[in-house]
Amino acid sequence: MQRSRIVFFALSALAGSVALAGCGQAQQASAPAAQAMPVGVVTLKSQAITLTKELPGRVTASQIAEIRPQVDGIVLQRLFTEGGEVKAGQALYQIDPATFEAQLSSAKAAVARAQASIASSKAKASRYTELLKIKAVSQQEFDEADAAYKQAQADLLTAQAQLKTAQINLNYSKVLSPISGQISKSAVTAGALVSANQATALATVTSLDPIYVDLTQSSNELLQLKKALASGALGSDAAIQTQVELKMEDGSAYPHKGTLQFSEVTVDPGTGSVTLRAQFPNPEKLLLPGMYVRAEVVEGVKANAILAPQRGISRNSKGEATAMVIGKEGKVEARILQADRTIGSDWLVSSGLNAGDQLIIEGLQKIRPGAPVQAVPAEAAAQTKSQ
Repeated sequence: MQRSRIVFFALSALAGSVALAGCGQAQQASAPAAQAMPVGVVTLKSQAITLTKELPGRVTASQIAEIRPQVDGIVLQRLFTEGGEVKAGQALYQIDPATFEAQLSSAKAAVARAQASIASSKAKASRYTELLKIKAVSQQEFDEADAAYKQAQADLLTAQAQLKTAQINLNYSKVLSPISGQISKSAVTAGALVSANQATALATVTSLDPIYVDLTQSSNELLQLKKALASGALGSDAAIQTQVELKMEDGSAYPHKGTLQFSEVTVDPGTGSVTLRAQFPNPEKLLLPGMYVRAEVVEGVKANAILAPQRGISRNSKGEATAMVIGKEGKVEARILQADRTIGSDWLVSSGLNAGDQLIIEGLQKIRPGAPVQAVPAEAAAQTKSQ
């Protein structure tokens, strides 16, 4: 009896499960097809953009002059304010001129003596020329008179050269600045003995306006840039490509734009980089030699560039850039991209996306390739989500 009850309950349970399965299949068959998921998209457009590169750099002075004396003597006076501005040709030091003034007077006397001698020898040579014609003097006497005249001419030239040297030495007793700029502290004081062309500079004058910034760029980047320009992938605009903008050490923008002057023709074997030099106006003296800065240099103009928002680009397990776009029949399509660099909040895409593609940037976590979706402009999708 008990066994028959067990069999009865088992058959009842089996019949119930079959009935439930049949009911579930009927409900599934009657369920409507899955609705298309609304996603936020942006329609990509091609545009011309100017590509720039940020490079590190160091500020260097456009001119530096180390002040050294050209003559020996005692410094009588310092004629400038340490740390101040000096002009080209401005007197910086006065060396005792007494010795040089005496040498100048002696040289002037030697010139006067030579001039007197040349006048006498010239007159004698002229007389002997006439006397030789009438045989009043011998040929030897005429030759001696003519030689004395030529010797007097040579003595005059020597005396004049000595006079010029004495004048130069006297001028050098006043040490002048060869350039305009800011001068350093003085290495000597009044009473110091200095010598011509000594190893230690008396002071240093540095020109700060304009000023140079030496930038470094890897040789590989420079090579790729030249190839892109040569192939036409990048356009070249000389007026734009020479412009350079700076960021200061604190991240602030330097108020003046500079111009690119030249690039080195050799690669530094230690760093594998090439040096580029830019020139900037520096009227406020904000840039000082040795300061570290970052410069934004224009590389070229890329026509028909595709910019894709960064939030619509991801990476797969291989590290490749990928994106989801709406393909045929309104279904999600996965694309593998080549994204070269970021520009602001966008990726610059060189392949994988085209103008007119609808890039999905909202609702990516709810979709997969092949799923039907409904395109909604990203701005409208964001508003709907916020409401």
